[in-house]
Amino acid sequence: MDLFEVYKLWDIEPVRGQDTTLWDKDGAEYTDLYGGHAVISVGHCHPHYVKTVSEQLGKLGFYSNAVQNGLQKELALKLGRISGYQDYKLFLCNSGAEAIENALKLASFATGKAKILAFNKAFHGRTSGAVSATDNPKIRAPFNATENVTFVQLGDIAAVEKTLASGEYAAVVLEGIQGVAGIFEASSQFWQQLRELCDRLGVMLIADEIQSGYGRSGKFFAHQHHNVMADIITTAKGMANGFPIGGVLISPKIKAEYGMLGTTFGGNHLACSAAIAVLDIIESQKLVENAARIGEYFKNAFAGPQGLDKALVEYRGRGLMIGLEVKEEYSDLRNRLLFEKHFFTGAAGAKVIRLLPSLTVSEETAQKFINDWKELTA
Repeated sequence: MDLFEVYKLWDIEPVRGQDTTLWDKDGAEYTDLYGGHAVISVGHCHPHYVKTVSEQLGKLGFYSNAVQNGLQKELALKLGRISGYQDYKLFLCNSGAEAIENALKLASFATGKAKILAFNKAFHGRTSGAVSATDNPKIRAPFNATENVTFVQLGDIAAVEKTLASGEYAAVVLEGIQGVAGIFEASSQFWQQLRELCDRLGVMLIADEIQSGYGRSGKFFAHQHHNVMADIITTAKGMANGFPIGGVLISPKIKAEYGMLGTTFGGNHLACSAAIAVLDIIESQKLVENAARIGEYFKNAFAGPQGLDKALVEYRGRGLMIGLEVKEEYSDLRNRLLFEKHFFTGAAGAKVIRLLPSLTVSEETAQKFINDWKELTA
């Protein structure tokens, strides 16, 4: 049997990591400024993370959700306190797509409505409901096509109001910062208007923080920059530093009923121990603050008065969720950064280089990237 080839792969195989450094099977060293799609939030192989997960594996790796699991309760308490959503409830699952599926289902249960409003260029996942709310027909099979999802332009509050006025909508779902689209963010005014509309029309507001959450933007969740609270928040990527987990934070106004949601592996002992370790590290090392500080360092270098504007069309993002849109003549820059300077970065289309490093990234590492960028674009 061979692999089902759905990924375009670099001919590089990392086999070891430490903080923001990777080594491949041939011993070559790379700097990781992508964190495997924003997953590595506290650095590769952080000693507290390794110790916590290893110790849990030596005690109990898994049992079902038919019994008590104190690690789930510990995780919920810590996440509520650190995120500022203490009064909310937590449902644990296995991935970001599952978190979105459950968020959409909850909104539909709570309102009795079937329709969802999403936004142009949105990406919410690849499973059935999540891909229906993802604005990319190329990855939506005929089975996933539905009239229950409507897309409007991000920022067009008049279109939102007109759509929701039909009374058919259970929820509006919006990324804290659109990642796959190329790092785009709604304004504070739009978020606040959206909140008011949802309150007035009885619609749930879902903040998709799967990529933009867990401190990456310089606040725990990116939507918190806009002084709003969502009814449902989804999280996953940075939640357990590579161990599969997802979570749904749920407003007290949504009441739980036995059987309305369920999962076999979600919230298992290993996943919870990994997620608890991540929160310990984020808090003890002040990584949300570090994300804000290093994010400003990058922003000043690329978009400040002395910014590196020769290759750039635009710098976008907050904290350590950064999009560098390059001019067409620099479309090979990501390849050069990888193969000549050994920097892992991400992409959004052909012209946007995405930086999503661990929240532990240092000023020295940021400066090295800036210096090498200067050299390659000189």
